[in-house]
Amino acid sequence: MSFSYEYLIQFRDTDAAGVVYFASILSICHIAYEASLIESGIDLKLFVNNPEFAVPITHASADFFKPLYCGDQITIELTPRSIDSCRFEINYQLSSATAITKHIVIDPSTRKRKELPAILTSWLGHWG
Repeated sequence: MSFSYEYLIQFRDTDAAGVVYFASILSICHIAYEASLIESGIDLKLFVNNPEFAVPITHASADFFKPLYCGDQITIELTPRSIDSCRFEINYQLSSATAITKHIVIDPSTRKRKELPAILTSWLGHWG
């Protein structure tokens, strides 16, 4: 089951032509990602400042099919999936775009790969 998030395109999301700026789509998707973590009961402050693990993004891309304008109400369907024991990806479906982000779990002190923690495994199981 994917996670669904409603978002109203803001003026700050657009460029001089009045359409969503290409980099803004990834910020909008990240807002949906954060909302899915919260919906799963994950405390964002503890998640981001966790001494046991960090979850940097290693890849991001987006494809646009038609313009999104300021004031458009969109739905973002977020579907995560595990890649291996320490990596996962999130696929985002929007009305006129798709995006993907790939993430890796690391130890914040050594910067070495680390297995997915239980809270992320649970989150993947819930929305994947």
